[in-house]
Amino acid sequence: MHRFRNANTAYEYLHDRIIQEGVDFGDTKALFNVGFYMTDPRDNRITNRERKWSEVYAEAEWQWYLSGDPSTEKLGQIYGKIPKIWESMVDDYGEVNSNYGYQWKRDNQLDKVIEMLSANQETRQATISIYDGKEIDDYNYDTPCTYAIQFTILHGRLDMCVTMRSNDLWFGFCNDQYCFSRLQEMVSNELNIEPGVYYHFAHNMHLYNDKI
Repeated sequence: MHRFRNANTAYEYLHDRIIQEGVDFGDTKALFNVGFYMTDPRDNRITNRERKWSEVYAEAEWQWYLSGDPSTEKLGQIYGKIPKIWESMVDDYGEVNSNYGYQWKRDNQLDKVIEMLSANQETRQATISIYDGKEIDDYNYDTPCTYAIQFTILHGRLDMCVTMRSNDLWFGFCNDQYCFSRLQEMVSNELNIEPGVYYHFAHNMHLYNDKI
């Protein structure tokens, strides 16, 4: 498993590897079963000049997750407009399944995770479920890319593991890792401990052909 200090070094390595070793898969080049970890998840800014990543937008997406409101209208209120990437994903109610904050608030998943970790630092059950095959009929417009997020207290710090079915490196990873690392930090603060390692696993990690 590859080790990186921060998100930008992970992004640059994976970008080059997909271009060099990725296989044609649909309208992408893809790598399969990609696992790595970042030792400083709070260093979550993508500084690669070609990518031109926007921290302003990533922060707006994080605030949208914190709201727990799955409507893209809420994101538009926070960011000032609704990004086109979300427009094709809304259902008849103007909502999406991929507001991860909406997902971790369902059935109080996040609160229960914090309670578990507070009660037992060696629990193996502190997991948030997002993609759920039993709800596949609800995924006509928007299928969540993330399976689950699991937290473990190890060596007195909070480690986190994100497991994804599909991960677009250009848009998805850059913004997702920002929000997930903010979640790791938030849960760490609730537990009064430091964030540890951020593990990331994607069954399919890819670049769309127009980004190659």
